[in-house]
Amino acid sequence: MIKLIDLIKEEDNKIIIPRNIEGRKEKHLQIIYQNIQDYIKSGSKGDLDLTGSPITTLPDNLKKVRGHLKLNYSKIETLPDNLQVEKYLGLEKTPIKTLPNNLQVGGALNLKRSSIKSLPSNLQAKDIVSLDHTAIESLPDNLRIGSLSLYNTKIKTLPSNLQVEGYLDLRHTSIAEKHSEKEIKQMIESTGGFVNGDIYT
Repeated sequence: MIKLIDLIKEEDNKIIIPRNIEGRKEKHLQIIYQNIQDYIKSGSKGDLDLTGSPITTLPDNLKKVRGHLKLNYSKIETLPDNLQVEKYLGLEKTPIKTLPNNLQVGGALNLKRSSIKSLPSNLQAKDIVSLDHTAIESLPDNLRIGSLSLYNTKIKTLPSNLQVEGYLDLRHTSIAEKHSEKEIKQMIESTGGFVNGDIYT
């Protein structure tokens, strides 16, 4: 507990910082990274929950998460290459701008309100990829995913050979404003792609 006598004050009596607070952030980060290493040593079993974490990167030796990887509202900026997440990968409202090569996600990939600007061409995601409320403008050719939500994004064109096993949500995009569901489906199929589910405009 911080005692009143331990508070440092300026001449105008404004409280600055409590003593011994320096180094707390670094120690907190060390504990988080140690917990991740312990998770790896135990076989990467179960969920890895780093929601709201101050970490900006994950260790390169984290290759597989045998459960959910939750990084929503964290400070994460990069992920290691060749990362495999068996279930859900949450990156909502994070500063991440790009995803690593060969990323494999067995469940949903949540990028809502993140700073994402591009997706890798070799991304594998079996469930929905949510890019709602992001500034993304384009997607890589030959993208094959479960479902795709581009609700309220800056997407202007769809890639060649886009393959969506589920639904495609284009509400509040310039594409939906200019084209009907039927026209969008025809555009996708004309480049070799398909959407098996509904197209929302």
